[in-house]
Amino acid sequence: MAAQDGRTESAAAADRPIRVLIVDDSALTRRLLTAMLSEDPGIEVVGTAADPYLARERIKQLRPDVLTLDVEMPRMDGITFLRNLMRLHPMPVVMVSSLTEKGADVTLDALALGVVDFVTKPKLDLEDGLAALGDEIREKVRVAAAAQVRAGTPGRSAPPERRPKRHLDTTDKLIALGASTGGTEAIKAVLCALPADAPGVVIVQHIPPRFSTTFAQRVDALSPLTVKEAEHGEAVLPGHAYIAPGGRHLRIRRSGGRYLCQLDDDRPVNRHRPSVDVLFESLEAAAGPNVAAALLTGMGTDGARGLLALRRSGAGTFAQDRASSVVWGMPGEAMRIGAAMRSLPLDRLADALLGHLGGSESGGAAP
Repeated sequence: MAAQDGRTESAAAADRPIRVLIVDDSALTRRLLTAMLSEDPGIEVVGTAADPYLARERIKQLRPDVLTLDVEMPRMDGITFLRNLMRLHPMPVVMVSSLTEKGADVTLDALALGVVDFVTKPKLDLEDGLAALGDEIREKVRVAAAAQVRAGTPGRSAPPERRPKRHLDTTDKLIALGASTGGTEAIKAVLCALPADAPGVVIVQHIPPRFSTTFAQRVDALSPLTVKEAEHGEAVLPGHAYIAPGGRHLRIRRSGGRYLCQLDDDRPVNRHRPSVDVLFESLEAAAGPNVAAALLTGMGTDGARGLLALRRSGAGTFAQDRASSVVWGMPGEAMRIGAAMRSLPLDRLADALLGHLGGSESGGAAP
């Protein structure tokens, strides 16, 4: 059963393997995932289910720590099942589905409902394709077992309460956000809490190609800011937020009195493209003390080194706190190396970022 803090009881237990239930209508996929996950001695596949109705009974019987879930299944689609599951029995879920590539809306709905992460099933040669993804899937299951799971509700149309204008001189000021696992919802929360005249916001979220466009469109419908996927050479404007395209690095460079977005296909950094470190280190050179940056929930260490460079340049630097993070890897590393001035709950980060840039009395000056 789910523990009070949103983690499964066994996620914190180091004395036994992570118990996984595989939910997929394909018998071949169930067999391949079982074999692949069982290669890790720290993971035990306790059962499989061919549809959500069977999954519901197996969850009661087997009490798994993590679910792997397909979306396109008979009798009940995965999103409907997720909505019921997260309402009645929140638990860590990793989507393993072919729909995650062509159905970005479906994936973002799943993440909004509380799914920890997702993996795209290979289009061709399922056996070899899944084998190639073995390390990634096993790692995401391990991360999910320790994640903070919170039931969510996908939303697209209800705009947030408008924040008052701060009368900031935004010409030279920028806000920067970096995130990975759990970051789509965290970024949405921060952007929806910023006023319409906030300084320009530049963002890296670890996300595959094609997903970033849909993500930007969905957040744009909710946020007071104009939210879009960054384009090469465009100027960063106040009241706008620019999300790095999946698969491309985003850097910011200064040209006269303007900041410009620069996209490239350089090698991955910290295994990621886009990389948060790449964005933050470009901001250290282009804007320095005129930046307020936050490193949000995510697996790994990407962004911590860049946040430290920003802090040393005089920028305001913040990390999402452990309690509000799905995974406290990236922000935790930022706190460990002294890159963040403060660790704050997600719902306080927007005010802290604005406060450091001079738009709030209560925000983010370093202690």
